[in-house]
Amino acid sequence: MADQTHVLFVEDDDVIREATQLALERDGFAVTAMPDGLSGLEAFRANRPDIALLDVMVPGLDGVSLCRRIRDESTVPVIMLSARADSIDVVLGLEAGADDYVTKPFDGAVLVARIRAVLRRFGHAGGSAQAEESASAATGTLVFGELEIDTDGMEVRRAGEPVALTPTEMRLLLEFSSAPGSVLSRDKLLERVWDYGWGGDTRVVDVHVQRLRQKIGQDRIETVRGFGYKLKA
Repeated sequence: MADQTHVLFVEDDDVIREATQLALERDGFAVTAMPDGLSGLEAFRANRPDIALLDVMVPGLDGVSLCRRIRDESTVPVIMLSARADSIDVVLGLEAGADDYVTKPFDGAVLVARIRAVLRRFGHAGGSAQAEESASAATGTLVFGELEIDTDGMEVRRAGEPVALTPTEMRLLLEFSSAPGSVLSRDKLLERVWDYGWGGDTRVVDVHVQRLRQKIGQDRIETVRGFGYKLKA
């Protein structure tokens, strides 16, 4: 149990909850499954899981609100589960602090792959070669105007004040800072930051860039229409 990755899974559909829990346990995860947001929050505080899977539409405390509560207390990775790929709930979940999302109904193997990809980014179960390359692309302290990035200590300051970033936001910033002034496409960022070996939803990138801008300065990351984003050198 101590060596297992602990997953908090919040889902109100009994069939989906039980089937997904069994599938994850067969893949070696320890799972705490809860039917609503309030019990999910209690379980999170009691167990401090390695990752949280939150369905958007759960009773008591919806998944987006639960994600916000978790993000207020922890940087633990969060994956939202949404019944519709084009739902505004996807964007709301990402804006609330989720790191990724999976559309329902989902294939068990796809869900496990996404979980493992997120965990690699957060340093669980080893890191990918791309993650190590990203983290080691530049070392020391990088300075961009009032923004300072300590790539060894994984700390960021803006005008001398510490900036609290989630691990995903930090990886995104490291990618930008490794090539200041160069345009990085959304697909390239999905590959390098989200560890996607397949096509992904670029809204994940857009929302995270938006969140990062709010923390380091709206003008620090520039949108290059039709191509992607770049960090102003």
